[in-house]
Amino acid sequence: MIIHQTRSRKIFVVFNYIFMTLFAFVTFYPFWYVFIASLNTGRDFARGGVYLIPRDFTLENYSLAFQNSQIFKSLTISVGRTVLGVILGLLFTALMAYALCIKTLPGRSFFSFFFYFTTIFGGGMVPYYILLRDLGLNKSFWLYVIPSIYNFFNFLIMRTSFAAVPLEIRESAQLDGASEPRILFQLYVPLSTAILATVALFIGVGHWNDWFTGAYYQSRVDLYPAATLLQKLLNEASSTIKVGQETASTGSLQSYTSQSLQMAFVMILTMPIVVVYPFLQKYYVKGIMIGSIKG
Repeated sequence: MIIHQTRSRKIFVVFNYIFMTLFAFVTFYPFWYVFIASLNTGRDFARGGVYLIPRDFTLENYSLAFQNSQIFKSLTISVGRTVLGVILGLLFTALMAYALCIKTLPGRSFFSFFFYFTTIFGGGMVPYYILLRDLGLNKSFWLYVIPSIYNFFNFLIMRTSFAAVPLEIRESAQLDGASEPRILFQLYVPLSTAILATVALFIGVGHWNDWFTGAYYQSRVDLYPAATLLQKLLNEASSTIKVGQETASTGSLQSYTSQSLQMAFVMILTMPIVVVYPFLQKYYVKGIMIGSIKG
């Protein structure tokens, strides 16, 4: 069937394509700018004018970045906290969401209100730090995992998803002698794959991008995650300060600057999320749609 478009419709379609193209460019260009800056020599990049492609291509920035022993340790900590945070966060959130989606649970309204009430206000940074110090977490890797296991927003969307599962499924499983953990992990979890993937993405990105916890609550520098290390590096020097010093023999400057190294660090820390996200995108979109409809 051939659909004849009116002139106004054609104008709208053209305008829409132009707008979406410009929007996509504005969204993507900062990432591209950081990428080409990381592949350009710092000395040449400091001259300016590098906007679309590297003018003086080099991999020296990445070579120098990986020569920093702290980057490997910080990446290991970030990977570890992200993996453990996602696993434990999904596990405990699913257990709590399943329990509180059962309407016959005694005290269900009280516990739901209690968890909501804790999101209204916080004790402040100083009392929170004192609590972490008294628990011995301010000098431990578990500082990044234990306090962030629970999140009310993740609990809310997961409980909403579980509550939408037909009650007859649970009752049928109970008649067959299934225990509550078996009902949760063999029935509710497979039926909520999209929501679980969405929550996992929320938790994972939150852990990977969190620099605040390490910067303000971690007392050990060797336990800084990658995001905190990057934040420290970005604050240590301005883009005009040279990392390399003049050599005594030639008097020439090194081919890298603090800014070019910072760009390389940004790309190193960004790429894991960029690589993982396409595989979870379909679940993420589906999960968000389910949550918005069921909510």
